[in-house]
Amino acid sequence: MRSAIIILLLLPVLLWQTGCMKDVNPSDALTTETITGSPEGLKNAVNGAYSLLKDHVPFNGTTDDNNMYLRQYFQLSDFASDDIVCGQTTEDPLFYSFSLGHSPTQTNTRYFWYISYKIINDANTVIEAVEKQANPDVTTQQMLGECYFLRAFSHFNLVKLFAMPYAQNPGAPGVILRTATSDPAQKARASVGEVYAQIIADARRGAELMSQSRGPQYASREAAWALLSRAYLYEGNNDSTTYFASQVISSGRYSLATPATYPDLFANAAAGTETIFCVAFTQLDDYGKFGSIASMIYSNGNSGWGEEFASASLRDTMSANPEDVRWKYIIPLKDDNGVLQKKNGIDIYYISKFSGQGGSPTLSSPILFRLAEMYLNRAEAAAKAGKTAAALDDLDIIRTNRGLSGALYHQQLPAGKTALDVVLKERRLELAFEGHRTFDVYRNKKAMNRTYWGYHLPGLKESDINPAVNPSGYAGMVVQPDNPKIIYYIPIDEIETNKLCVQNP
Repeated sequence: MRSAIIILLLLPVLLWQTGCMKDVNPSDALTTETITGSPEGLKNAVNGAYSLLKDHVPFNGTTDDNNMYLRQYFQLSDFASDDIVCGQTTEDPLFYSFSLGHSPTQTNTRYFWYISYKIINDANTVIEAVEKQANPDVTTQQMLGECYFLRAFSHFNLVKLFAMPYAQNPGAPGVILRTATSDPAQKARASVGEVYAQIIADARRGAELMSQSRGPQYASREAAWALLSRAYLYEGNNDSTTYFASQVISSGRYSLATPATYPDLFANAAAGTETIFCVAFTQLDDYGKFGSIASMIYSNGNSGWGEEFASASLRDTMSANPEDVRWKYIIPLKDDNGVLQKKNGIDIYYISKFSGQGGSPTLSSPILFRLAEMYLNRAEAAAKAGKTAAALDDLDIIRTNRGLSGALYHQQLPAGKTALDVVLKERRLELAFEGHRTFDVYRNKKAMNRTYWGYHLPGLKESDINPAVNPSGYAGMVVQPDNPKIIYYIPIDEIETNKLCVQNP
């Protein structure tokens, strides 16, 4: 972590550049008049909020290709897990997720905080304008519901990254709830429990309002149900998790990809049978080597940096079933003689879940909610409720559709394993690289074991963790769930301009 001296030196510049984090303008200068003036104005306003998930929005007076909501979200989530290994040191602040060397001044968390509240501000502007209407029509109610969804989704991702898991302490400091454009700039962090209550209330309200479908690139009633299932799972409410997951599953709108179609699911997300909600990128949104989600985890030799790889830990977990079609998204780099290539002693296995749309190695429409997660949410809730057979049945449905019909559980647990063990393993396999793993580990009060060679701790040599050289390993590579480093610091911009906001330890 950077020293306090550096922070103090940077502070005057930061304050001059950013000001109060509450004082942000909606991306398209939204006003009540522009929203309610016409149906088209309302639609444009809502679509503008969605665009903030993928645009390179100016921050501190400049536009940085590395700053994009989804790029930061997936990196802040997954690069701190045991699914992705860091191939080298880098000046990109994404490195702090690997090393746990977080700082209140790191650009990626500062931008993520900024753009999240910008989305929330846009949603609030629309909500306030539409709620004043006496009898909004069905289309207007749909737009309103989508904004409640976006506000819930944004607050949820903030509390996951900047606050300790609900399961550890719902009374711990969460994030700042912004539910009105008139909120005071000086506002304290709500508790984790209070943030979850608001997320759930907003998602429920969104589900009530939405009755139309504009396609999976926009929120829907089912997307709100999916968010509720996830939020209740993180909260530990098994009955509600099951109820909303089942609502999505039984809606009839989605079906699991088959072994034949799964390898193309992520490259064709908008048309995927599993896709509940994705962020639609077009060829114009292909950021290539600079700024795309895929740029750090994939390269075809001509595009992408390809500096982070699927970890040995994940590949070892998958190794028992080479027929699993989920291997299709883990690509070994081999030379013309079929020899696996290495970088700094690390086997190169690229990750292609964010590649392939339109044949581009750096383009995809990231899926944020999909049907397989609903089965897994329901399975985890069943496992925790002691309903082992039901949990294993849901896992077998997924495994059958991933080419593992010969490796099903048939309601029988493997020797020495609990139902939760096998559910979490299946979540890891199915949802790898989609932003779930870190939260799945820590919210279940488990340790993250990253005892494998990689640059996830600075200054480490391979011999430090080679059992033949150092049998004791390196203790810092097993991260306990109560370690304050599992979350990020509140950005310095907020801390220095909002005196009621307390910093994480």
